[in-house]
Amino acid sequence: MRLLMKAALCLWLAAPLGADVSQCACDPSKPETMQARNCSLCAEAEKQPGGAEFFLLKDINPRKPNRWLALPRAHRPGAHELRDYPKPVRDALWRFAVQAAREKFGDEWGIAYNGSEVRTQCHMHLHIGRFVRAAETGRFLFVRRLEDIPAPEAGGLWVHPVAGGYHVHLGEQITETALVR
Repeated sequence: MRLLMKAALCLWLAAPLGADVSQCACDPSKPETMQARNCSLCAEAEKQPGGAEFFLLKDINPRKPNRWLALPRAHRPGAHELRDYPKPVRDALWRFAVQAAREKFGDEWGIAYNGSEVRTQCHMHLHIGRFVRAAETGRFLFVRRLEDIPAPEAGGLWVHPVAGGYHVHLGEQITETALVR
């Protein structure tokens, strides 16, 4: 029984600790709602100049010293899912994020969007970092243009460049593990 309890504890501790951001209550018109930890990126978006469509932030997590975040300035209701932004906005966000990724990491970049089950922030954001080549799998969608990157209905996605286009990996919740910490 003791061994079973230890095994259960280990499994529980190993599980990803996400937050349920599906009912996000961040409301820029009510400053008290912006104090919650899961609203901190919403608060950062509010600090940006009104004319900025997108912005870049250094990831403040000390375990991710080489990561950046690309975010839209605009808020969405609830969990700010990527799919909830209009396609022209998503396309522009991908162009913005890829440009930043190329500037920081050359051709070795990767961009990841975690699924809502593991996200700890309400405000939609893309993780930018150096791509971990060993993360490549045979399960990907090849697209030639950034505009062809789909917005997942469920889960997250990660993208990296290949000859002639991009590999888009879909169907996972935790995707930022494809990037160097």
